[in-house]
Amino acid sequence: MKGFDPRWKDFPDYIIGITREIWEERKIATLHHYYSDDIIVRSPGSLVVGNKGVIGATMATLSEFPDRTLFGEDVIWSGTPEEGMLSSHRIVSTATHLGDGVYGNATGKKLQYRIIADCHAINNQINDEWLIRDQGAIVRQMGWEPKKYALDLIAREGGPEHCSRPFTPAIDKIGPYTGKGNDNEWGVKYADILSRIMNADMAAIEAEYDRACELAYPGGTAGYSWDVADRFWMGLRAGFPSADFRIEHQIGRDDPMMPPRAAIRWSLTGRHDGWGAFGEPTGADVHIMGASHAEFGPRGLRREYTLLDETVVWKQIALKTG
Repeated sequence: MKGFDPRWKDFPDYIIGITREIWEERKIATLHHYYSDDIIVRSPGSLVVGNKGVIGATMATLSEFPDRTLFGEDVIWSGTPEEGMLSSHRIVSTATHLGDGVYGNATGKKLQYRIIADCHAINNQINDEWLIRDQGAIVRQMGWEPKKYALDLIAREGGPEHCSRPFTPAIDKIGPYTGKGNDNEWGVKYADILSRIMNADMAAIEAEYDRACELAYPGGTAGYSWDVADRFWMGLRAGFPSADFRIEHQIGRDDPMMPPRAAIRWSLTGRHDGWGAFGEPTGADVHIMGASHAEFGPRGLRREYTLLDETVVWKQIALKTG
């Protein structure tokens, strides 16, 4: 771990360790050190530039969810300490909605949801990030449907003319990390599976997924086997049949005591021109930032975790339709 504090035994240890320090140990000030001054953080709902904005958002989240925990399920990574490393960090978070904030007045609801954060780090510091929370799971556990939450958020942000604009490639900024991951066989395999599915080869699911596969999808959806995978991916693609599907980043890894696995960050950009998971076609221009992790076994893909922000998709549709 050249250039990193020697207390970190490897890159996953660094990513999991600083996450715990910042959020659970309340060492928020360490963000001045762990995050670069001009870091770019992209999430489906916004683009934030600069460490001050990240620190402010962190404090606001902890004010709303003071008992928040972040359990690191996995870190799938690529690169070298000398050239920089990209981590795809999958987290299960628990929290209680005890303060007023972006989710409205405190409800006291207890939550559990996933996050996938892709972070580029070099010399003990993160300087580029892509972050997706399962907002659909969060708002459902608070009693909202994602569409109604999106409409309410637009109103609370001052209406369609003044509300914050979701992230799209048009507002993106080029950060220090411009890599595409690695060429490990498992990343190649998973990218091929997702590309086949997005090109309407839904038979790829039965051909490539273990029949007993364990699946986790947006909205806190969980299940097993081919039908669950088919329902999610079919519903997504059916809603945006002409949209451009793109693999943005691809990592595959073989590690001791772990199954072969892959992390893919992907996007779907185009019109909401089909009946699917987002209802009646509206013609709205939509950009979906997605992230997927997969584990493989002797009978194919045995675990899959996919995240996108349903509330931001609905926000983009609402801004088009009113």
